[in-house]
Amino acid sequence: MQEKLRIFKLTPEEALRIEQGSNNPHFHSYEELIIGVKGHLTHFIDFRSVELDAPFVSFIAKGKLHKVQSRAIDGELEFWVLRFRSEFIPELIFHLYAFYHDSANIILPKDFCFERMAKLCEIMHDETLASAPDETVLRYLLSALFAMMEAERRKQDLEHNTIVQTQNETFKQFLQLLEDNYKRPLGVNYYAEMLFMSTKNLNLIARNIMQQSISEIIETRKLTEAKHLLVSTDKTVSEIGFDLGYKEKSYFTNVFKKKSGMTPTEFREEMRKIAS
Repeated sequence: MQEKLRIFKLTPEEALRIEQGSNNPHFHSYEELIIGVKGHLTHFIDFRSVELDAPFVSFIAKGKLHKVQSRAIDGELEFWVLRFRSEFIPELIFHLYAFYHDSANIILPKDFCFERMAKLCEIMHDETLASAPDETVLRYLLSALFAMMEAERRKQDLEHNTIVQTQNETFKQFLQLLEDNYKRPLGVNYYAEMLFMSTKNLNLIARNIMQQSISEIIETRKLTEAKHLLVSTDKTVSEIGFDLGYKEKSYFTNVFKKKSGMTPTEFREEMRKIAS
């Protein structure tokens, strides 16, 4: 996927086409959110299958193995599918991984809250069809959509106690610390000390939730922000690296290329080609 954000409505015709094609378990290089308005979804994710009747939401993090099969109920099938790159909402992406790492799907009541979610999807879809879509508007709308989902999830936990808590409280505290400090040249020891625990235990929590070490998470957060700044500002590569705590441009460039497969300059040029 080349765009920063793509949103479309899955119709019965499109679902049939997918089903008749090569619909095997697969990975994505982007994040995906499915909002089921009408119909049924069989979702294979985290090596188990879940049956979902709309209304529901399902978040599939980049790199997760999954497969979906959809079918109509009473002749009706309507899903919104949103696909976006992690750098589109860098300030939220790690929180999403923590919230949904062990529970990708949420069944929702068909109430006013869900109707507003579907309406937000329609507004976002209309904005992407504009001659010059406003990325800032789309970013705020997507963030609002996730905020509504999380509010509904908390409500269900409080009222029914049926959804297993999906992140350790310590990891949530680490994410907040990271969000406040990722631009500073701080290592694992700083975060462990702030959380009154050993680096070993903090890394164990991180690997359990995100299959990454704390160092990898810190670096990924920095580089996600770097991508965002490369496509949304005219700052030089040196300025962006310095803003993110890299004292030397060459080191920042090497780290970026190792993780992204291209230098910051090459990434910026590629994104500008896509946008033009």
